[in-house]
Amino acid sequence: MAKPEDDPLKSAVALAYSQTDQSPRVVAKGRGLIAEQIILRAREHGVYVHESPELVSLLMQIDLDQRIPPQLYIAVAELLAWIYRLEKVGSRFLPPRSSPLPEAPKSETRRQRAVLGLSRSNLRADVVESCPSKHPCD
Repeated sequence: MAKPEDDPLKSAVALAYSQTDQSPRVVAKGRGLIAEQIILRAREHGVYVHESPELVSLLMQIDLDQRIPPQLYIAVAELLAWIYRLEKVGSRFLPPRSSPLPEAPKSETRRQRAVLGLSRSNLRADVVESCPSKHPCD
C-alpha cells in the first residue's frame, strides 16, 4: 500500500503576499513529487499545517506568478486572519521549528507566505515564517 506522502494526487500551492501587494500571488505549485518538495521546503522553515481541500483545488487553477482572483480574497483573508490571531496568542500554538530560519527581509513575515497542499486523505496548508528573496520558494 502506498504511503500518504507517496500519493500522486497530492497538490501544493505556495502564495506570497506583502502589504504593498494588491493581493497574494501564486509563487509555486505542483502535484506529486513537486508538491512533496514544496511542502518539505515549507516544513524546513518552521511551517504550520492547516486543512482546506477546497481552497487548494481553487488555487491550483491559478497560473504561476498571478494574483489570486477577487473571488478568493475572503477565503485567503480568513486564513491570514487566523494566522494573525495565532501569532497574537503566542508561539505555544505553533509547531516547533525543525531548523533555524534564515534572516528574513524586514518586509516579510510568517503571514506573507503560505503553502497549501492536498492529498485524498491529508490536506495541508503551510505558512512559511520567512523566506529570503533568493530562496527557491520565490
